[in-house]
Amino acid sequence: MPATRTTSPAMERVHLVWDLFILVLVVANLALLLFDSLFLLPPLNSVFASVAPGLHGAYEQHIHANFLRIDLAFVAVFLLDVLLGWAVAIAERHYHRWFFYPFVHWYDVLGCIPLSGFRLLRVLRVISLLHRLQRMGLIDVRQWYLYRVAAKYVDILMEELTDRIAIRMLDNVQQELRNGDGLSGPLIERVVEPRKQALIREVSQRLEAMAGDAYSKNRDDTLRYVRGLISRTLAESPEIKRLSRLPMGSQLSRSLEGSLSDLACHLIDEALAGLRSAEFSSLVEHLAESGFDAWLHTDQQTEQITEQVLVDMLELLKDQIAVKSWQNKYE
Repeated sequence: MPATRTTSPAMERVHLVWDLFILVLVVANLALLLFDSLFLLPPLNSVFASVAPGLHGAYEQHIHANFLRIDLAFVAVFLLDVLLGWAVAIAERHYHRWFFYPFVHWYDVLGCIPLSGFRLLRVLRVISLLHRLQRMGLIDVRQWYLYRVAAKYVDILMEELTDRIAIRMLDNVQQELRNGDGLSGPLIERVVEPRKQALIREVSQRLEAMAGDAYSKNRDDTLRYVRGLISRTLAESPEIKRLSRLPMGSQLSRSLEGSLSDLACHLIDEALAGLRSAEFSSLVEHLAESGFDAWLHTDQQTEQITEQVLVDMLELLKDQIAVKSWQNKYE
């Protein structure tokens, strides 16, 4: 793709002056088109003739009678603008191919056709020029009163349309759920079953990671709790109390407590270290698969409950969509 040439500041100024000139011509041409269309209406024509008979006669004789020629003069300038813009686009390599310009600026090309239907496309030329001036930072249409009014009602219209479309779609989904043969079966068959093994592996890996991370972060607290639990259990044991009354019994009970605590802590360490073994991973996968199969088992009652939950969720979503947020925005 050829590199786009950077337009010099001098050429930017020339483009700006030409764009402003074309903008003035387009606005004048559109105003003339509107006025001549109103001139053809008998009631307005009669009012114009009664209010300003001299101006009415001059307009009818010099402008209305030669309207096509005047419009062709505008068209000639507009056609020149299209050709110049095309030449500049080729010279400055604005597009990937030289023939892209008339397709990108189709409204400018069609607006040059001197027919009533195509003349309306000249409004798009005004919008295009205003957008170009806005992009260059010379104007800010967002601060214009007409733009704010139009943006307000367009915003209201778009929100109302999208809300009604969304609610209608949700109504159709609810109706399908109520009238369908069941959603759980097709959902499990077409969505869950093809991904069953991947989901089981994901669940088992998360369980292993969760158990391992939880123990590694809380190992000291866990072992302290185990030692305290063994100490309390032995202290409350009648056999250990009788053993403590014997000669050297206190030392034996303390040694037994320490040995049992060390053994329990060692077992816990070994057990949790084995969480990363292949045997434990296989065990967790088997357990996850069994639970998964139990979860996938459905009957008529569970399908009805699931579908009712979905219907209620969609109803809540419809209530949320139906809230007219534009009323709070434009209060």
